[in-house]
Amino acid sequence: MSTQQTTERPTEGTQPVQAAGTTSEGTRPWVLVMMREIQVRITDKNFLMSTGLTLLLVIGVFAVTAFIGGGSSSDTVAVTDDEGAAIVSQAETILQADDAEASITALRVADEAAGEQAVMDGDADALLTPNDNGWTLGGDGEPGMDLTNLLSDVVRGNAMTANAEAAGTTVEELTAGSVLTTADFSGSDSESQIVLYLAGIFFAMLFYMASLMFGMAIANSVVEEKQSRIVEILAAMIPVRQLLTGKVLGNTLLALGQMVLITGIGLIGLTFTDYDQMLPQMSGAIMWYIPFFLVGFLALACIWAAAGAMASRTEDLQSTTTPLTMVLVIIFVVGINLEGTAEVIASFVPVASTILMPLRILQGGVDWWEPAVALLLTLVFAALTVAAGARLYRRSLLQTSGRLSWRKAWTTGD
Repeated sequence: MSTQQTTERPTEGTQPVQAAGTTSEGTRPWVLVMMREIQVRITDKNFLMSTGLTLLLVIGVFAVTAFIGGGSSSDTVAVTDDEGAAIVSQAETILQADDAEASITALRVADEAAGEQAVMDGDADALLTPNDNGWTLGGDGEPGMDLTNLLSDVVRGNAMTANAEAAGTTVEELTAGSVLTTADFSGSDSESQIVLYLAGIFFAMLFYMASLMFGMAIANSVVEEKQSRIVEILAAMIPVRQLLTGKVLGNTLLALGQMVLITGIGLIGLTFTDYDQMLPQMSGAIMWYIPFFLVGFLALACIWAAAGAMASRTEDLQSTTTPLTMVLVIIFVVGINLEGTAEVIASFVPVASTILMPLRILQGGVDWWEPAVALLLTLVFAALTVAAGARLYRRSLLQTSGRLSWRKAWTTGD
């Protein structure tokens, strides 16, 4: 009695070792592809140099800011009476205890209107005037935080001393009249709002640059393997879907790691400036920015891989990647210039939300559910683009007859 033996022939795009989609060592193929992508990038001199230069640029910006703001302060405060002049004098005494070269000079003016004019003309940095609840410090734009805090401490201390001498017996009585409010005469954005807006632009720029740099890296990797015919060997050993997954995840981790590194350096640098008090306000935006960055990048990564697969040579990449590049440029340029209702609506549009929603959070006035809804919409959009990108990638990868158009790549195999 003979025993019949059958040999199963591996189907195209599967691994000959493990039917369950693992290598002989038990590692899934996409993990190996992902690790290879990471290793190639972190050993690439151009990538290391660009990352290093970006970090040096960020460090340099904060170093210059700290150097410019590191000198002794010199402020002129307009006052309308002797009591105001005395407060300014006390503030200067306190300030010079830490920095002997610093100064705060009182400028006597006839009345409040004259003081406002002196501020707007640049003759004074701020105007200190009494009000029903204490004092008001006004400026051309919101007064500087250091000056505000210093005068506020003096006003508070004087008020508590006076109230205590009057035999006040409650906390309310002791602190009455110790509130220093601020006023903006110019009607323009305050200094802190401008800094927060610039932080939002910085986040937007990070996403834009990461999407372009790592997106092109994915496309280049695909077309190089295709041009050298290595992809034919890989596709015979590894399922195409796992090959795509490894490439996308490897570059996504690199992009996320670079973004976290640059943002971390930026936050550390911020602590050496006068704007370190804004860190708590930025923390909420940063916590939302990370998932928006991750999902937004994933939404585009598979399309970048498909753009690489549609090219047969490196020279074809400019044509296949131009639509993606143009979309990113439009989203970035238009997004950062939107205002009002248009900005609110666009902050819910997938990919654009990665730029605009963190910017709106930094500016304030955003309810908790808004970024949650925007992130959910981006997740849905990412699922659609991943599916579309996988289809384009799968149908274009082994086509070597020339550059494919987006339409032809979509219909190939139908």
